[in-house]
Amino acid sequence: MGTSNSRRGRSALAACALSGTLLAGVTLPAGTATASSSGSAAAASAPSGQGETTLRVKMSGSGVDTLNPFLAFFDGAYDVFAGVYPTLNSLDEQGSPGPYLAKSWTQSDDKLTWTFTIEDGLKWSDGTPLTAEDAAWTLNLIMTDAVAGTANGSLVSNFESVTAPDATTLVIKTKEPQANVTYVSVPRSGIPIVPKHIWESQAKNLKDYKNDAFPLVGYGPWTLTDYKPEQYAKFDANKDFILGKPGFDHMVQQSFKSVDAAVAALRSGQLDYIHGVNPTQFKALQADKSLLTIQEVGDGWTGLEINYNARTRTGKKIGTGHPALGDPVVRHAIALATDRKTLVAKVRDGLAVPGAGYLPPAWPQWVWKPAPGEETPFDLDQANKILEDAGYTKGGDGVRVDPKSGKPLELRLGIHADDTDDAGISNYLKGWLETVGIKLKIQTLSMSALNSDLAKGDWDLLMDGWTTGPDPTFLLGIQTCAALPKDDGTAGNTDSFFCDEKYDELFNKQRTTFDLNERAKIVGEMQSILYKADVNQMHFNTNRLDVVRTDTVTGLVYGQPDAQGMYPAQSYAFWGYLKATPATAKTTVAKEESGGSALWIGGVVLLVILVGGGIALKRRSSADDRE
Repeated sequence: MGTSNSRRGRSALAACALSGTLLAGVTLPAGTATASSSGSAAAASAPSGQGETTLRVKMSGSGVDTLNPFLAFFDGAYDVFAGVYPTLNSLDEQGSPGPYLAKSWTQSDDKLTWTFTIEDGLKWSDGTPLTAEDAAWTLNLIMTDAVAGTANGSLVSNFESVTAPDATTLVIKTKEPQANVTYVSVPRSGIPIVPKHIWESQAKNLKDYKNDAFPLVGYGPWTLTDYKPEQYAKFDANKDFILGKPGFDHMVQQSFKSVDAAVAALRSGQLDYIHGVNPTQFKALQADKSLLTIQEVGDGWTGLEINYNARTRTGKKIGTGHPALGDPVVRHAIALATDRKTLVAKVRDGLAVPGAGYLPPAWPQWVWKPAPGEETPFDLDQANKILEDAGYTKGGDGVRVDPKSGKPLELRLGIHADDTDDAGISNYLKGWLETVGIKLKIQTLSMSALNSDLAKGDWDLLMDGWTTGPDPTFLLGIQTCAALPKDDGTAGNTDSFFCDEKYDELFNKQRTTFDLNERAKIVGEMQSILYKADVNQMHFNTNRLDVVRTDTVTGLVYGQPDAQGMYPAQSYAFWGYLKATPATAKTTVAKEESGGSALWIGGVVLLVILVGGGIALKRRSSADDRE
């Protein structure tokens, strides 16, 4: 979560798919390096030979939770997978399915069978032939193994069978007609296809497999050659990539302790591109003529998750959530005591849209708003009244007491340690909720700690956020009963332990509805259920704020800004990094005018930025871009 608020994409998981984004790069001579975000010279060593070019971008603030694509939830991991593992389909500039591994596909008259023709002659990075069997094996593993289905099981839950009759044919049969099959395996927000010959031996121990032998065997625009947690990921270009070779020879995704540190690196020429700065940084950078700043329509939400009934798939209660959160009156009081317009104005400086529906404005076909008269207002008096009427009386300290458990309404609110949005929101929530007799204890947690607590149910309230691509199935699937964890703690992709039979029925129905308008109505009904449940309370949809060095890159921006200057959502992690090309052959490392100096350490150049007479070493950013 954070300034771009996309947690696990937990995924998402997620900004998915429009081609042509803004990116930047620079030509590096042999042996030179950019500054290490962790202070390690080795981390910054450019993997390039004489005259080769390296694109340097800020890693998603979520970081990488795991390089195992069956288990990963963080945006940083999904960015890596988009570059190094193939998918059946790509997404074109309109967000529609295009060719990738599959060069064509057909659907049977009864809409139950999809046949994909797979490109012939492709090879994994180790030289092994890449065939339809790799795709069939990957999808079958997710269909049949609960651990393998941890991240993406909802996408194949309607699949009856997946077979590969020959090397270039993949056949997917569904239980019911399914409208979104060509969105199931797309870059970043869909299922990555992995090499069977590498992963088959790991299938029985999948929950412990780290997938950290480099270079990773894959097939995409890039090959991951090295990765250091909380420091960097290094990539070499796949010059034989089916959709065109990358415009840079190499890429380094660097992790930073904060977005401020990344912005300093961008200004000094050590970094070429940042996806997701905060409003204060964005407005300050607009005056720099060497930088291009753009706003994208929000592709995700930022909001509050409520642990109202943490349990497993069998109904076993888990965790330490406050029992009063099971009462819809308490949850609704929290919603009434939240002024979303103030949060947009004060926390995001107006660069966001007040939240309501579960799906973001980037994909207008799915946008839902409550009907007139059904929108929850900001009303502290009403919040006080419904709590009082329900028997939650205030004690001498002003804190209300749960009449059933006798516990005071003292709730833990988990926020991300390095997220300015979370910090701002939590301060407002604390004041508003104390006004209605609910006391908040703000717990500042790392990205990994917060998500560890989430899975165990050891929390009351959490700040969170998700992004999504043009097909809503993955994000909607997070709220299904099937997303609950198993009794042993494995599998499960829930974020608030929501489970509702009517919602599940509609989830299956929307997936099998081919008429777009009819499907949108069903999806809207699902969002209405979520809105009324008050379990996931949408605060706002942030405008994505991107910054690029125009002196080091020829960038591609999809579409034109609207009357408000908003660009369509950009697919930076796939098309952007693929299509970015150097703007100049000049070396921009170690610019004297940036106030930095180049030091040789162990044969590698390490840039040290001098700030106020001190030394600022670049470190990891943990949550500014949480899924």
